[in-house]
Amino acid sequence: MPRPEVLERIKEAETEADDIVADAKETREERISEARTKAEDIRSEAHEEAEESEQKRLESAREDIEAERKKLLAEGEEEREALETRAQENVDEAIEFVLDRFREAVHAQT
Repeated sequence: MPRPEVLERIKEAETEADDIVADAKETREERISEARTKAEDIRSEAHEEAEESEQKRLESAREDIEAERKKLLAEGEEEREALETRAQENVDEAIEFVLDRFREAVHAQT
């Protein structure tokens, strides 16, 4: 093969190699960009899921707290009613006790 043809083929091979390298660099940049976009999407989705999970846990905690508050209020109301009943039962006794003391005091003075 004559020298000019060899040189021409070498130049063509070099040009082809340069094109392959340029294409590879472009493909690499596209893949890196796609990977970054995908990573950002995954991060964003994970963040949204974490917020949703947090909101669900907060709502559940609020419901638990409300249930406990209602339970405590009901127990307090029952206790108040029991105390009131016991106090009512002692009213007659207390009146009798006060009257006895008063009578004793009156008798002691006479």
